[in-house]
Amino acid sequence: MNIYRDKKVFITGHTGFKGTWLTLMLQELGAQISGYSLAPNTSPNHFDLLKSPIATELGDICDPGKLKNAVAQAQPEIIFHLAAQPLVRASYSDPLNTYQTNIIGTLHLLEAAKSCSSVKAVVLITTDKVYENKENGQAYSETDELGGYDMYSSSKACCEILISSYRNSFLNIDEYGKKHHLLIASARAGNVIGGGDWNPDRLLPDIATAASKHQPVHIRSPRSVRPWQHVLDCQYGYLLLGAQLLNGKKEFSQPFNFSPDAAEVKDVEAIAAIAKKNWEDIDIAFGEVAENYHEAGLLMLDSGKATKLLGWKPVWNTENAVEKTIEWYKAFYKKDMVMSEAQVKEYLTSINAR
Repeated sequence: MNIYRDKKVFITGHTGFKGTWLTLMLQELGAQISGYSLAPNTSPNHFDLLKSPIATELGDICDPGKLKNAVAQAQPEIIFHLAAQPLVRASYSDPLNTYQTNIIGTLHLLEAAKSCSSVKAVVLITTDKVYENKENGQAYSETDELGGYDMYSSSKACCEILISSYRNSFLNIDEYGKKHHLLIASARAGNVIGGGDWNPDRLLPDIATAASKHQPVHIRSPRSVRPWQHVLDCQYGYLLLGAQLLNGKKEFSQPFNFSPDAAEVKDVEAIAAIAKKNWEDIDIAFGEVAENYHEAGLLMLDSGKATKLLGWKPVWNTENAVEKTIEWYKAFYKKDMVMSEAQVKEYLTSINAR
């Protein structure tokens, strides 16, 4: 991943949970980073805690002029697009904003990238929820049918269709190096966990916050199964994919899943049990969600393509991912310590030791 040293990188959504961790990882790799995002929407938040020195512009990806100007000013070689409305329940209460942000915002980003001659690669982050999930135990691969029951999932499936159409229409890989010099790819990652996330309806942040107050936490849907993974594992996948695009490998201009192995997939109750094992103050009560809206009970991805073509495999298994997440929150609440930089260094050391 030395390709990122001194590279100009532009990140949308850099003030968000995943964006802050990607920024920190790229800083450790020596990149020159510019960020474009809304202000953080929680207090506390990871962005403010890190006090990152990168060039930051606060703005909405639904403001095409401001976004285009920010990209042009930064003159990046690669863009990681993470800005989104990322919450399922919020998509029920505000479907219009969800669709505008996730779909039209992505189109604005693609237009800005295409208009900036310095941009050679764009990695667009969607989600594991883009598939037509039949909850039949199938691990979905990149060629499976797209869909989405709820508005968030369907908006991200629409993003995948948009990305494919935009590539075919304007950035056809058969014309790469002749009519254009830009490669784009999408990345679909499962349930991402890690320190510094205070968004609502997040399992481990809710558990940790309650533990810090010596209060019980009520957890819904204990039997729901998800592909839990640490945020640094999916960021590692994004960076490997981006590196291939920067190297002009047009065969990587396609979607990739990033998810734990099928044997690592666990339900909510098992994740909560691992958390409790790592923090004695955690007190959990299980119950079913009261709101009348759909939430998938089972979701699994097949990451075989990422393993075969990118050489990507999770560095931390699911139990390690939960341990590292609880370690982060425990240090924050009990010692007023932010462990993010130390965990990034530990993670990169683990990669190098493989």
